[in-house]
Amino acid sequence: MQPSGNALVHFFYISISEDLALEVLDMFDQLEGVEQRYSEISQEMGQPEVASNPTHFQKLTRELHGLEEIVTTYRTYREVSSGLEEAREIMQNSDDAELLDMAREELQELQEQETTLSEKLKFLLIPNDPTDGKNTVVEIRAGAGGDEAALFAADLFRMYSKHAENKGWKSELLSSNSTGIGGFKEVIFSVAGQNVFGHMKYESGVHRVQRVPETETNGRIHTSTATVAVLPEAEEVEVEIKSEEIRIDVYRSSGPGGQSVNTTDSAVRITHLPTGLIVQCQDEKSQHKNRAKAMKVLRARLLDQAIQEQQQKTSQDRRAQVGSGDRSAKIRTYNYPQGRVTDHRIKLTLHRLEDILNGDLVELVESLRLADQTEKLKFQEQVTTAR
Repeated sequence: MQPSGNALVHFFYISISEDLALEVLDMFDQLEGVEQRYSEISQEMGQPEVASNPTHFQKLTRELHGLEEIVTTYRTYREVSSGLEEAREIMQNSDDAELLDMAREELQELQEQETTLSEKLKFLLIPNDPTDGKNTVVEIRAGAGGDEAALFAADLFRMYSKHAENKGWKSELLSSNSTGIGGFKEVIFSVAGQNVFGHMKYESGVHRVQRVPETETNGRIHTSTATVAVLPEAEEVEVEIKSEEIRIDVYRSSGPGGQSVNTTDSAVRITHLPTGLIVQCQDEKSQHKNRAKAMKVLRARLLDQAIQEQQQKTSQDRRAQVGSGDRSAKIRTYNYPQGRVTDHRIKLTLHRLEDILNGDLVELVESLRLADQTEKLKFQEQVTTAR
């Protein structure tokens, strides 16, 4: 059964390339291709030689998961289209008044479903950022506000840790610099799971908190900030770091205020000579573990640097994205007295501060993702019209 004539036939998308080359694809040819690929992957995963290769099997699993919603929605769309054709046939060929009333009612309902599904398919077919499926490294740094900013950084760390736990993701502390009163000057951690970077990337930017500090005797509201950087985790094959490009220094780790917490030279500082990037890790008692964690952070920063440079070259496309990763922009305010959280990029205010700080970020993230996709689609249509 072919899709009905009032459905959207053409879908325009921007290929992810330096010159932003535009291609025009037939929407349903593309959907058929996606469904065929989905079937091919499903069959391939059932083969013994694939099942015995964990790396390849995991890669196929990620790809299958990425296509699943598109295929499910497309199949539902076809069922609705088929129902529409049947309802139209009844209205054209039947003389039964009761049957005609039922067909007319069903036709209206199915037309609404078809429109909704068609719009959803347009969004689903927007090409994902190739880094969306990656794990991520998150860096949180206290900004303006002294000790209160450090405490806010700790609150954000807890919020993301709880969110990762809610999503069934695995998080691991990579590096931290605590203040000794429960705050962090800096905390770096990794998050691993399904489509983590695509979900977390909207958190990059300056977060602002408005609240009365515990040490404030006059009840005045203070404003503090913390900066969040969400980086796609890089594999060794993606970012090659030559031994001659790095300098590794080892030293004794220390706690807040210089207090010694280790009597061996287990802390590691890695300097990437070509870029001047410096990464330090001291949380583990093992020098080997600290070095491995520092290298993970360094690779993530280098990959992020390359991505940022590429995005600067395609700045017009980047402006069409809500999740542009601009870490100098104030993106969100957490107002304790009013119990609200406001995301300034999409002008969304939620009066659920406690839930959000306990890791319930789903509504925020989904709203940001929808806004991002809407902006991308709008940009594509503007470019197509200009042609």
